[in-house]
This record gives sequence, C-alpha cells and structure tokens, in this order.
Amino acid sequence: MVTITIEEREFIEKTIKECKECFIGLIDTDGLPYVIPMNFGYKDDVVYLHSGPEGSAVRAIENNPNICITFCTPSEITHQHEEVACSYRVKGSSVVCRGKVTFIEDFDEKVEILNILMDQYSNRPFKYSEPAVRNVKIWKVPVDKVTGKVFGVPYKESHHYKKD
Repeated sequence: MVTITIEEREFIEKTIKECKECFIGLIDTDGLPYVIPMNFGYKDDVVYLHSGPEGSAVRAIENNPNICITFCTPSEITHQHEEVACSYRVKGSSVVCRGKVTFIEDFDEKVEILNILMDQYSNRPFKYSEPAVRNVKIWKVPVDKVTGKVFGVPYKESHHYKKD
C-alpha cells in the first residue's frame, strides 16, 4: 500500500469540506508542541477558527503566530493480505495547511467570519448576540502552504492518482 501526495485544488477543497473538525499544531509558551481539535471555516484559501478570548492556545499564538492545521477524513482499516500483520494500514485522506494567525477585532468582520464558520456545518442563516461577537476570538489563517495525501491506497489502485 502506498501514500500519495496530491496538490490538486479540487482534492484539497473536497477533503476540507468533508471534515467536521481540524487539529491545530502550535508551539506553547514553554516551546513545546501543543495540538488541539477545533471547529473551523474555510473560504478562498483562508482557514478561520474561533475560541474564547483567553487560554493556552491564544497565549501560544500571541507568542508565536505560526500554525499547522490538519484535516483528516474518516479513515478505515484495510489490508493486502488478511493474515499478514504488516499489510494492514489505515486508509483515508488528509490535508495539511501552514500559515500565520492574525486575530480579527472588527465587529462586522467577525460576524462575516462566523457565517463562514457556520457554513461548514449548516446551510441556514444564524443570528449572533452582540456580547458573544465581542467576546469571541476570531483566528484568520491565510494558507501559505498546503498539501494533501491519500494513504493506505493498494498499490494496484495507485495509478489512478498523479504521483510526485
């Protein structure tokens, strides 16, 4: 089984759209890796996140705005030979984005971004209370680098994918 790197926009957009959460990788204020799951929105090569106004993740970003964001579709266990342990693999796809976080403070821009976030999960319009919008921390991450991968592909099916 093989892992195939894919950089086609269509694959990246489809994979991100299929996800219900992402995992963000930060460097905490002690210089240690820190990874947490978050809800997100995505539009025009920008990932949007939201959080409370304070906390470990916010402090980490204030200290170092670099971020790695990983999206993974639901995976499944597959194998080439049922009785051979090393032929078992997880099959799925992922997208990894890198960028720098900026926090958005403008009220109207926050509402616009909250709508992008909600579009990831629902097609209906939403109302927002003024205190909630003022207190939410909105993270804007223009994507500087992105790669996609399909993993656990049986070798005989790998010709369907463009290779590096």
